[in-house]
Amino acid sequence: VQLQAFGGGLVQAGGSLRLSCAASGRTFSRGWFRQAPGKEREFVASISLSGAITSYADSVKGRFTISRDNAKSTVYLQMNSLKPEDTAVYYCAASTYLSGSRDGARYEYWGQGTLVTVSS
Repeated sequence: VQLQAFGGGLVQAGGSLRLSCAASGRTFSRGWFRQAPGKEREFVASISLSGAITSYADSVKGRFTISRDNAKSTVYLQMNSLKPEDTAVYYCAASTYLSGSRDGARYEYWGQGTLVTVSS
């Protein structure tokens, strides 16, 4: 399974971006993680196979929305009201588990990352 993330870029604080992550093979739950310069990778959001179960980090809850289109094997992360502290490389991940997880170790496949920069 290969994952490819798209949609990163430079945006002003308060703006929006939508990230996409396409998978080449069959996957079940999907997740987004991010890593800011000098910091460890952290969980952002996850979604189950059906899309019925989603989970968010407290820092993005109410601003970010994860969704998926299983016909396209693609997961999206809509990011609104962006803040400078959201600046990071965002990674999409995929798992053969049905439910999503906040634990990166539960994901077998990882994309290459896409950079999101939020200017103040």
